[in-house]
Amino acid sequence: MDIQRYNRILRRLVSSPKWRFLYLVQVGFYDNMPDEEFLKKKYKYITGMELNLDNPRTFNEKLQWLKLYDHNPIYTVMVDKYLAKEYVANIIGEEYIIPTLGVWDSPDEIDFGKLPDQFVLKCNHNSGRGLCICTDKSRLNIPKVKKELRKGLAQDYYLTGREWPYKDVPRKIIAEKYLVDESETDLKDYKVFNFNGEPKIIQVDYDRFVEHKRNLYTTDWKYIEATIEFPTDSSHQIPKPETLDKMLQLAAKLSKGFSNVRTDFYSLEDKIYFGELTLYHGSGYETFTPPSLGEQMGEWLRLPSGGGQYSNMKT
Repeated sequence: MDIQRYNRILRRLVSSPKWRFLYLVQVGFYDNMPDEEFLKKKYKYITGMELNLDNPRTFNEKLQWLKLYDHNPIYTVMVDKYLAKEYVANIIGEEYIIPTLGVWDSPDEIDFGKLPDQFVLKCNHNSGRGLCICTDKSRLNIPKVKKELRKGLAQDYYLTGREWPYKDVPRKIIAEKYLVDESETDLKDYKVFNFNGEPKIIQVDYDRFVEHKRNLYTTDWKYIEATIEFPTDSSHQIPKPETLDKMLQLAAKLSKGFSNVRTDFYSLEDKIYFGELTLYHGSGYETFTPPSLGEQMGEWLRLPSGGGQYSNMKT
């Protein structure tokens, strides 16, 4: 690390309680803190507001409540990027699943010579750490890729946001087919927010590795002048995908029976691929502008009550 970057990080840690807290989370300082206490502390540092678990109203508050009190065992399968493929295929069909090129327990097991020139490597139990998007294998720094994958496998993703389903995910590395849409440079990610099996809002992430942006649309593809954490660009209107109606049908099938689940897809001309299932968007800490959007989504999210499947349900 160069001295200037080190000084910037040091200044941020000294001047910002939020960044100091996040750093301490990453180094394991709060690992033994009870979940409820941890979530209240993190919510306060990130949002500046007190977390109301007795009467949660906003989308973010209700996601924290669900982390603590809605423990359906199937969630562990749903968040596992490897096992979720079979789970989803059984509901909507194998044709929507991105082909898996390999699965391993360790980076040292990977035979890079047998992989195609383009592919994606990821850990199945986290979000981002260890990710490798390879567009030209001849230029790939394999030792660096293995190092990053080891970091990914070592991460206890549950501890960063107390998303309990990640506790018991067997950690693996998977390789998938490299996908590209009509942009040829940035694969747009269509994220459908569903509430009690009904699609409500579509978030489209683009330019994710340059200047990450998000546009929001209604289910009939009307642009929503609002943001969730990342900036929107009203001048960059994304054409309605040809697959929209089918995408919404698949989203409804996958979210049926659940109070809240985000279903992610990729649209390549007339072909749809399933991306992942997300139970706690942004781990319940992202900023909604205007705040009324987060409140509206909170109204749509009806918290479950009673029933034996919720093993830690608050009464």
